[in-house]
Amino acid sequence: MKRLAAAMLLAGISNTIHADEPFVVQDIQVEGLQRVALGAALNNIPFSVGDSVTEYTLSRSIKTLFSAGHFDDIRVLRDGNAVIYRLKERPTINSIEFDGNKDIKDDQLNESLSAQRIQVGEPLDRTILRSIENGLTEFYHGVGKYQASVEVELVYLPRNRVNVIIKFDEGDAASVRQINIVGNEVFDNDTLLSVFESGQDKPWWRFLSSDRYQKQTLQGDFERVQSYYLDRGYLRFSIDSSQVSVSPDKSSVYVTLNVTEGEQYTVTGVRFAGDLIGQDALIERIVPIRPGELYNGALVTFTEETISRILARFGYANSRVTTIPDINDETKEVELTINVDPGKRIYVRRIDIAGNSNTKDEVFRRELRQLEGGWLSNDALELSKQRIQRLPYVERIEFETRDVPGIEDQVDITFNVREQPSGSFNAGISYGDFQGLAFQIGVEQSNFMGSGNSAGINLNTNKYQKTVSLNYNNPYFTLDGVSLGGQLFYTKTDYSSLSSNLEAYRQTRYGVGASMGIPINEFNRLNFGASISVNDLSLLQDYDQLRHFKNVILDGNDPDGRLKYINYELTAGWVQSTLNRGLFPTAGHYFGLNGRVSTPNSDLQFFKTTFEARKYIPLSRDHTWTFMSKLELGYGNGYGSRNGYDYTLPFNENFTAGGHNIRGFEHRIIGPRAVFRIPTTIPGLPDPIGGGSGNLPGDPSSDRYSVSQRSIGGNAMAVATLELITPTPFVGEDNRNSVRTSVFIDAGNVWDTEFDFNRYASLTQQRQFDREPLLADYSDPSMIRVSTGVSLQWISPMGPLTFSLAKIINKYDGDLQENFSFNIGATF
Repeated sequence: MKRLAAAMLLAGISNTIHADEPFVVQDIQVEGLQRVALGAALNNIPFSVGDSVTEYTLSRSIKTLFSAGHFDDIRVLRDGNAVIYRLKERPTINSIEFDGNKDIKDDQLNESLSAQRIQVGEPLDRTILRSIENGLTEFYHGVGKYQASVEVELVYLPRNRVNVIIKFDEGDAASVRQINIVGNEVFDNDTLLSVFESGQDKPWWRFLSSDRYQKQTLQGDFERVQSYYLDRGYLRFSIDSSQVSVSPDKSSVYVTLNVTEGEQYTVTGVRFAGDLIGQDALIERIVPIRPGELYNGALVTFTEETISRILARFGYANSRVTTIPDINDETKEVELTINVDPGKRIYVRRIDIAGNSNTKDEVFRRELRQLEGGWLSNDALELSKQRIQRLPYVERIEFETRDVPGIEDQVDITFNVREQPSGSFNAGISYGDFQGLAFQIGVEQSNFMGSGNSAGINLNTNKYQKTVSLNYNNPYFTLDGVSLGGQLFYTKTDYSSLSSNLEAYRQTRYGVGASMGIPINEFNRLNFGASISVNDLSLLQDYDQLRHFKNVILDGNDPDGRLKYINYELTAGWVQSTLNRGLFPTAGHYFGLNGRVSTPNSDLQFFKTTFEARKYIPLSRDHTWTFMSKLELGYGNGYGSRNGYDYTLPFNENFTAGGHNIRGFEHRIIGPRAVFRIPTTIPGLPDPIGGGSGNLPGDPSSDRYSVSQRSIGGNAMAVATLELITPTPFVGEDNRNSVRTSVFIDAGNVWDTEFDFNRYASLTQQRQFDREPLLADYSDPSMIRVSTGVSLQWISPMGPLTFSLAKIINKYDGDLQENFSFNIGATF
């Protein structure tokens, strides 16, 4: 038996040696190629004709060919000294289709498949398909859709091509039927469940809440529960375990959370360790944690983040701030050690501007507060971003920081700009019973030839007024941000041809002005200006409120002459703005106070002040929901006297409301009306020559009056707006900053502080038209008009388009409604 076993062993060894004997390859043949080139296949065979190979070499060549990713099956045969490869190519993907997917968009799926080289034109690796099915199914389970299934179907085509169809059956998401918390004694279940985003068994009317199970949301809920305890001193709180059970029909889940609350701990002290970069006093002062108070996890995190921000302000962008608690379980006290490791100070090597095709680099660079060569400051970067974002020709701005290869303490920064139309075709069309068809047109270029300077020409016309104006402004006339601008204007107004009994006059007004702005700091600016205007009035209808105006300007020797006057005016203003964008802001505030006064050497002496305040409060993290409040105030009057009459605010400087600032009301319909006094007359003495008799003025107490249908404006105004900015339906992420929808409430009034209602108390109103309103006390600021509605605004290539649909809530006698309005070139 021993001899037989030895013989068999020797025979096996002899066969192995013979099978692995090398041979010289005289020919290599490749069969089965269709799309793969012969040269590409031979490049993956690790030997050539004339090489000496073994059986082991041949088996290794199969692995090499498989790794190329072109073949499903590979066989190697030997015919003498010729090696024959019989290959079966993988089919080429002709198309990829998705059917039934709603939770995952096609773009997301294509991106994920491309990362695994599953894309049109690539060979299909069937081994990956199973992992794709499992991965997608696992995703649906993670969002609570346990009934979901994913199946990949292959449709084979001629020329070894294949269509890949991924079919989805998403099913319904499982709801959280019940959440149980075990081990809590200090806080009851209702208190803890109130911090959960995941809900349980929500009734139908709680449609804004969600009881849909999502794994990530539930994981976040567990962290919120832990934070709830840590913020109240329970330093030893722990979540021992959690279980998620799925009902047999996979429509519901039950969640159980096992916790250990522990006891509350008091902070005995806070000390610092590490390098505080010389800012010890500042850092110690801003720490909100005080000895004797309960431990608060939120305050600890806030302290760490605040210290990191302070360090980043001085160039230490990669600092590490950690808090180490020294816990005494016997006394239930904890001492905190805040360890500060600032790391290396980081400097900025280069700043690049990308994405700007219309605007010169220098326009953006002059807004930067982060400088090349200086240390990296997060505050300076954010401020730079905010300043660029405020420019009206910028839709979006982001920045990215890149390490400089081979240099640890330097970075490059790129500001990626997305521009929006900087030219504004300013136009508006509206129609009203009074003004008929009104049309305005103009061109405003806030980024003239890419320089950042603004220039414009505007023309406005309707059946009673024509206006043309030219303006130009350079916001960086000097390097430190002093602006300089100028304006030419011409207006011709003719109310004398109107059929209604509005105050009638003709006016030609033209002039020139200059303005200058001086920055005080990043958020405050002072503006100054001077102008001269020439005014020519004629055919001025004699309504009662004009008596002071006419008496101070008319020539006593020519009471029927033209009213021509020249005004020299000075302006001053203050602006504070922290808005995050120039157009369609979503955060920050704006305050603007402006005053204008004519100099004592002017023909008319008056002043006029306006104030505007806007506040934007984001209600969601992505700012798609934002609350906006707005307040506009105005007041003007005359100063000094002439010919025994006090100066008043010129009637053509009055504030008006309706249409442009209180939507839903017709243009210039709100506020004081013109009062036309109709004197009583008595027959005069007979004319001895003509035989007739003229009329003589009668008793003034018997006079009558009529009231105009439209407002002449007033010297005081107050308008407020509350607006809820909402996501715009059917608008994608790319256009979110150029389209805005909102729900608004407008309220306000215009009044005349100089109006004397008692002057007409004993007189009788003569109503010439059915629509003529009754006289009201136009000095009463409480006659508030209110409207509500929806608005859609779009920054189009022609400029901002505004569509408003409004309904009046509160109005007064004579107010006219304008439900729909459309405007180009103005935003609310």
